[in-house]
Amino acid sequence: MIDLHFWPTPNGKKVTILLEECGMPYRIVPCRIGQGDQFKPEYLAINRFGQVPALVDGDLKLCQSGSILLYLADKFGKMGGKTPEEKARVREWLFWEFDKLAPNLYRPRAIKRGLTKADDNVYQLYTGLANDALKVLDAELAKGSFLVGASATIADVAVYGDVAYAGEGAIDLAPYANIKAWMARVE
Repeated sequence: MIDLHFWPTPNGKKVTILLEECGMPYRIVPCRIGQGDQFKPEYLAINRFGQVPALVDGDLKLCQSGSILLYLADKFGKMGGKTPEEKARVREWLFWEFDKLAPNLYRPRAIKRGLTKADDNVYQLYTGLANDALKVLDAELAKGSFLVGASATIADVAVYGDVAYAGEGAIDLAPYANIKAWMARVE
C-alpha cells in the first residue's frame, strides 16, 4: 500500500489526481502544515525538505510532486508518455512547470491569501511572469488537445495542478481560450 503524506495543497493534489487516474490504492496520511507537522522529526525522516507531499512505497520515501509523478507514471506504466520522445517531452514540461509556471502562479496566490507580504510592484512582477508563461502554454495548447501526445500525461496533471489555482492569485484565465478548453478536457 502506498502512503501519501498529504495536505490539500496544489502539489499534493497533483499526486492524488494521478493516483486516482491510475486506479491504484493508496492511503492518505494527513500532514497538517498549519500545525507544523511537516517539521516534526518523524516527518523529516520521510521528507528532509519539510514539505508536502511525500510518498512512501515500501522502503522508498520520495518527495517533490514532480519526482513523485515521474515515479508513479513509471511504476504503473500510465500517463508518462508512450515513446522515448514522449517521455522526454513530459519531463521537459515538468521542468518548465517548476521553473516558469508554478512560482509565478503561487507567489501571487500567497500574496492574495495573506500568506506572504509584498508590495504591489512585487505582485505585478509575478503576475506579469505568470501571464508570460500562460501565453506560452496557451500557444502550445493551440496545437493539440494535450501537452504531449494524444492523451493526458503527468505533464498535463502537473501543469493543470498549478493553473487551477490562478484565480486565487487574481490571475484571469479569460484571455486564454486554449487553456480553458484544455482544463475542461483534463477535468
